[in-house]
Amino acid sequence: MMLLLSVSYAFGQNYNQDKTALTNFLVRMYENTPFDGVKAVEDYDNAYLMSVVKLDKTKYKSESALNRVAQVKAMSQASRFFNGSNITDDMIIRTTEKSDGTFDTEIIENIREHSSGYVKQLEHLTNFSTSDGKHVFIYITPLVSTNNDGNKTK
Repeated sequence: MMLLLSVSYAFGQNYNQDKTALTNFLVRMYENTPFDGVKAVEDYDNAYLMSVVKLDKTKYKSESALNRVAQVKAMSQASRFFNGSNITDDMIIRTTEKSDGTFDTEIIENIREHSSGYVKQLEHLTNFSTSDGKHVFIYITPLVSTNNDGNKTK
């Protein structure tokens, strides 16, 4: 009975240490080269899709709203990465003549993006504030690849 408890405790401690090391690695990577969006990253044993969302904390009334927006944006970015998107672009150019004989030109550009899909297991890894007052959220999900035998691997 004691042996089983000791092994379970050691496994849990190892998992937390690995997750802390991964978090520290990804935060250092972000601080070295800040970005928004998705990036594939690897540690020694695994590959992950990292989704980074940077938000202005002052634009949200509550912490829960800020967290929800970050989560939805991260899932949207990851879905676009895995499933692609369809982008349409319409440009409208309007020219109107003024009473003095001159012309005003107005250019309106509408860009629409449609993406569908769902990303399972997008995990909130960490969040932190930056020196410019923004709040950065990092989410990850393991990337699954197919080996030469056609079997899925992590």
